[in-house]
Amino acid sequence: VQHERKRDRWTLRSGPFREDEFPPLGDRDWTLLVQDVDKWDMDVRALLAHFRFLPAWRMDDVMISFAVKGGSVGAHVDQYDVFLLQGLGHRRWQIDARPDPPLDFRPDVELKLLREFTPSHDWVLGPGDMLYLPPGVPHHGVAEDHCLTLSFGMRAPSTSELLVDFAEALAELLPEESRYADPDLQKPEDAFEIDEAAMARVKQALAALQTDDATLRAWFGRFITRYRSAGDITPAARAPTIGKIDEALTAGGCLLRHPFARFAWTRDGRRAQLFAHGEVRSMGVRSAARLAAAERIDVDTWASLDGAGKEALAQLTELGHYQLQVPRRRR
Repeated sequence: VQHERKRDRWTLRSGPFREDEFPPLGDRDWTLLVQDVDKWDMDVRALLAHFRFLPAWRMDDVMISFAVKGGSVGAHVDQYDVFLLQGLGHRRWQIDARPDPPLDFRPDVELKLLREFTPSHDWVLGPGDMLYLPPGVPHHGVAEDHCLTLSFGMRAPSTSELLVDFAEALAELLPEESRYADPDLQKPEDAFEIDEAAMARVKQALAALQTDDATLRAWFGRFITRYRSAGDITPAARAPTIGKIDEALTAGGCLLRHPFARFAWTRDGRRAQLFAHGEVRSMGVRSAARLAAAERIDVDTWASLDGAGKEALAQLTELGHYQLQVPRRRR
């Protein structure tokens, strides 16, 4: 994102970028943003452990922005919770915390920048400082010098996304013969009128949206663990059997979770459902909780799983959600 101050003109370009494209940009008024860094750098991913005071399934990604002096993405507003951690350098943050701030966008910018922004608070964040921004709070960050800022964003699917996905999931469960029908049809006064009787039948046909709690839980778990996925996971070329996994873990090996995979679980009576990247499997509560939390499976975690949990783990390994790391043999 580049800002031409004299004309107040903003330019947005999307990567990938070549390394030789950056020197000509100069040392003022541009910033580079990289999403999903936690999927590619394990040191960045490790920072997520500090956010376990929040539901883990609500964390979306860690975006890192590098900015030269004056670099910014402009005054804008996000519709999700975000934690802004200053890594290197300094960034000035201004927010408008007044009730009902103006939220109209500029028509001349590809970015959704605010037409009007009047800050009510102003801070300069240095290394290690953090700013929390609730949804809907206008804010504007400008680099005071060369700096890195880590943005921990929360998942916040829109109501329209939820409705569309839920309706599609329910539609897959309905038989072909489930249709609008009017066996009680009477001769209409006007053949072109959609009368009250027709609307009552429509409401009856749409009653499938009023589903039971178990169906709702199963759908939401699958939806939220694949929501805004960082990328596809390739199935293993040669997946190990349960016996091979047990043998390797007993010998000191481990299973490492694919960084793209998202896990969560929910109770299902006395048992539980484990959701993994849109997949769902039933097992005991303890096993589901262990698998959802463990990005590294060693022999102790393996031993704590019930039969269904071990079988699910083997299936997830076959799908590419885990990779077996076999200990090196000593010569």
